[in-house]
Amino acid sequence: MMTTPDGGFCVMTTIQAPTDAMRALAARLSEAEMGFVVVGDAKGPGAYALDGTAFLSLADQLRGPFDLARALPTGHYTRKNVGYLHAIAAGAPCLYETDDDNAPLPVWQRRGPLVSARPVLDGGWVNVYRCFTDALIWPRGLPLDAVGPSRDHAPALGEVAHYHAPIQQGLANGAPDVDAVWRLLLDTPLQFRQGESVYLPEGAWCPFNSQSTWWWPEAFPLLYLPSFCSFRMTDIWRSFVAQRCLWAMGRGLVFHGPEVFQARNEHDLMRDFDDEIPGYRSNRSIANCLEGLTLDKSPKAVGENLLHCYDALVEAGHFPQEEFDLANVWLSDLKQTLLYD
Repeated sequence: MMTTPDGGFCVMTTIQAPTDAMRALAARLSEAEMGFVVVGDAKGPGAYALDGTAFLSLADQLRGPFDLARALPTGHYTRKNVGYLHAIAAGAPCLYETDDDNAPLPVWQRRGPLVSARPVLDGGWVNVYRCFTDALIWPRGLPLDAVGPSRDHAPALGEVAHYHAPIQQGLANGAPDVDAVWRLLLDTPLQFRQGESVYLPEGAWCPFNSQSTWWWPEAFPLLYLPSFCSFRMTDIWRSFVAQRCLWAMGRGLVFHGPEVFQARNEHDLMRDFDDEIPGYRSNRSIANCLEGLTLDKSPKAVGENLLHCYDALVEAGHFPQEEFDLANVWLSDLKQTLLYD
């Protein structure tokens, strides 16, 4: 069992040795009294030579206490789910997740669930990136018919207020998280401006990713990354489920200005495009499906609501039955941690 640092854990999956970005992050995590859980896979190193890091090799995962570790596919980003479980079982008061090509900016800091932010006043699809830049850019997962010249504007924002937000996303400078269409047509380094954080209430949709994201215990069940979809959609489709479940909790999602710099790992953009086609076709219909659900508003119903969402998405043909089954295993393993009844 890992020792739980006061500030919680950072969780990441990788198939490469420590990068300069990860060495910089490890130093900042140490200053913030946070631990570092790195999840390996079939490819990649058998150890992770970085101080303060708990490395979970594939062999470690398979002989560990969680059934999900043996049910998940290998060679897949969703091995990260096993890292979440280990950190939660260790009693993490907070989880931060990132990828191995994101280095912390000087403003990076350990966050808390209480935040001051300006609320979005618009409903429907919201391009939060435009709150932090005047450039034509949109987050990966935003439906393509929600961007373009006629819709290229920042959402209307209200006055600063205080919110309890158990999921918060920080933006990335350099190579921000965008879709393959943007990279193929408009790709250029970008620096978001710092500014007041933005709160998305019920009815306002914006995809969020897994590259610089903060989670607190009441939202831990919503960490689950689905496996039966493409690599480019797993965190995006998770984000839609998570937002819908947040609304049932009476909560919303917060976006912060840039807190990391991404020097992006090499990608085949046409392969990314192919992997994003299911999203271009289905992101809007997935959100519509989720928005039409009636979820339990009890604080203890987060896991049940997660299953309700995946059941509906299976019924609508967005996932196979196997995804619902995996989500069930995830929740069963969460109950092992004794944090969830």
